[in-house]
Amino acid sequence: MRKLIILGSGAAGYTAAIYASRAQLEPLLLAGAERGGQLALTSDVENYPGFPEGILGPDLMEKFRDQAIKFGTEIVDDAATRVQLRSHPFVVEWASGREEASSVIVATGASAKWLGLPNEQRLRGKGVSGCAVCDGFFFKGKDVVVVGGGDSAMEDSLYLTKFANHVTLVHRRNEFRASKIMQERVRKSPKISIIYDSEVVDVHGASKVEGVSVKSRKTGEVRVIAAQGLFVAIGHEPNTELFRGQLELDEKGYIRTFGPTTATNIPGVFAAGDVRDFRYRQAVTAAGDGCRAALDAEKFLQELSEQEAEKVAAN
Repeated sequence: MRKLIILGSGAAGYTAAIYASRAQLEPLLLAGAERGGQLALTSDVENYPGFPEGILGPDLMEKFRDQAIKFGTEIVDDAATRVQLRSHPFVVEWASGREEASSVIVATGASAKWLGLPNEQRLRGKGVSGCAVCDGFFFKGKDVVVVGGGDSAMEDSLYLTKFANHVTLVHRRNEFRASKIMQERVRKSPKISIIYDSEVVDVHGASKVEGVSVKSRKTGEVRVIAAQGLFVAIGHEPNTELFRGQLELDEKGYIRTFGPTTATNIPGVFAAGDVRDFRYRQAVTAAGDGCRAALDAEKFLQELSEQEAEKVAAN
């Protein structure tokens, strides 16, 4: 039986593995469907400490992976298909294997919701982004389009005004669902223009974004807006479907953790990174979460070992 299984291979999962393997917990890490998580799909990363010249997202994740392996983490490049967390020991299954574990760290992350446009995925990392805080710096002096109508879209639009020449905010309805105060801030910004009752139907460019097609939902008219960036701010989906009915989730589907720790409602199961954090969603905060989860798991396993030793002594 394993001491620890880690689900997910983003910044949170790999950091948890580094700390756990250094603590001689001999973790097994299931890398999941997207090896390296969201950062593996990101181009330049300039806000992760220690890389003043910047680093490509996939390269950063490979460094995380190599470090985890160096200290003894066993990695399986597959995703869990079933988990049993209701009783101890826990059980994790994937396509070609099954393991029992005394503790589990869930670091399966969250996936940005996309529009499903013809060229959207082709131009991801080439002007199409799902994270203004991550990529806004690269759009200095450029024109960008933001899609969405909630607080995230307002926050992204306002944040981008620090760098972009102009921000066009496109919303499919005639009013926003964002908080009133955020709406007012957006409307007052001289660098933001708003297009209501419209939707982005395509993004153009051979090797980078050069324009965005916007269709009026009232008239059906399609026009092309010259832009070098498209930011999709329609929300994120936590990758928690596998845990429904076992781990307690909040109203948005993120795993609930309790107190100052990464503990979930099930003793011995911990959650780290974007799978529980809907607010920050940064590589560095996810890595910090992975550290905390590994330390929490180590403490849990130590206490479990002591309890078992007491039972043996009592008998």
